[in-house]
Amino acid sequence: MSGAMSSFFILSPRGDTIISRDFRGDSLPNAAEILFRKVKFWDKGDAPPVFHLDGLNFVYVRKNGLLFGATTRFNVSPSTTVELLNRMAKVFKDYCGVLSEESIRKNFILVYELLDEMMDFGYAQATSTESLKNHVYNEPIVVESAKSNLRMPKINSKTTPSTAVHKPITISAQSGGKQKNEIFVDILERLNVLFSGSGYIINSTIDGCIQMKSYLSGNPELKLALNSDLVIGKGGGGYGAVVLDDCNFHECVRLDEFESSRTLSFFPPDGEFILLNYRITGEFRAPFRIFPTVDEVSPYKVEMTLMIRADIPESNYGANVQVRVPMPRSAIAVTTEIARGGGAGLASGALATSGQTSEYNASEKRVVWNIKKFPGATEQTLSIKITLAGGGVGGSSTSSSGGSLVNSASTGSMSAGGTAPPPGQLIGSARKEIGPVSMSFEIPMYNVSNLQVRYLRISEQQKSYNPYRWVRYVTQASSFVCRVGTGSER
Repeated sequence: MSGAMSSFFILSPRGDTIISRDFRGDSLPNAAEILFRKVKFWDKGDAPPVFHLDGLNFVYVRKNGLLFGATTRFNVSPSTTVELLNRMAKVFKDYCGVLSEESIRKNFILVYELLDEMMDFGYAQATSTESLKNHVYNEPIVVESAKSNLRMPKINSKTTPSTAVHKPITISAQSGGKQKNEIFVDILERLNVLFSGSGYIINSTIDGCIQMKSYLSGNPELKLALNSDLVIGKGGGGYGAVVLDDCNFHECVRLDEFESSRTLSFFPPDGEFILLNYRITGEFRAPFRIFPTVDEVSPYKVEMTLMIRADIPESNYGANVQVRVPMPRSAIAVTTEIARGGGAGLASGALATSGQTSEYNASEKRVVWNIKKFPGATEQTLSIKITLAGGGVGGSSTSSSGGSLVNSASTGSMSAGGTAPPPGQLIGSARKEIGPVSMSFEIPMYNVSNLQVRYLRISEQQKSYNPYRWVRYVTQASSFVCRVGTGSER
């Protein structure tokens, strides 16, 4: 860094200061409070990660609801400072096991010790988990991570809860017992998909990574093999081959055998690290398809039917599915109803609507549809009835789950003295304001690209132990958006 960091702090979601360190004495005494207020009450939209105020530069990042902030009087590189904050958060997570308010509070002595080793008078000294291991002596207090909906049932010894990876890297030294040699591998894929109003894919990309965390004694060399038909670069590969547009590897990876056998050799560093980043822009089968239709019921009433189909195997499911649909500004009443029945995979309509809720947020003019578990090879449908201003209906909105009322909120009323536009013009403008439909979800043990780990083993011939190897696949929605047709596009 060309300049030094003046102060560093970690804030809770409520704005409480959990950790604070003034390195140089040239920062404002209430800098943490100023940062939190600016981030929470920024004038337009979200606050930028870097901003200048009263001669002081503020930089912050968000991690698991916590706010990691820094101030400086120098004209430092913003990207370098943001990267430094990210690395500091990663180190705290590696040593505490879980990055949460509870773990930081319970391990504040350990966090301050790490902070003193990483920074000296505002200058970064060491941000590597491995290099800090010889200088940190405080033992972590283990905090259980929050329950995850992606936890896999422990059917036999070949499965383990997904929360097992959230433990400090020094846990074996603390326990004093024999270390359980295990390594965790996560294949994470984030999808960016844009659908047309008729349900066809306009643009689609996959941003993926192979993330690892090692708890192996002796730091042995590992070999990880990927698909034998893996192709790097567009235009190559035959039918069914996995084609990556581009990729980059962690600095510890040796590529001696990658071209011949698609095998990566590496000595895993301490803590969590990303072994491989990759990107795919070719055509792939989206896990969900969205089909919106908008129909005019009367001069002041519009009905929207939103059908979503899960194009994933029956053995998989989407977790924490949320669908958001913006409503027109002229809407004075909105009701939603979740249709019964849900495809071949379900036996009854009651089962199809269980674990689902839908509600209309009048202040944000948005319908939110939540599905706790969306089974593969099924369909779900939501009906939205919209009454526009000028229709002579009182200002109330209702939401339903399987036909039963779950929420209601006042939407306000048409302003007095105003003249309503002609019905045709009103319907036309309202149709343009509906949508786009956005969707978020997580699919455990499923990936779209078909990138697979063939094996993961210790390369040493005379190894003294056989480690536990846990591999998990997770697909998430980064930007999953569907346009709503205006009549011609449907």
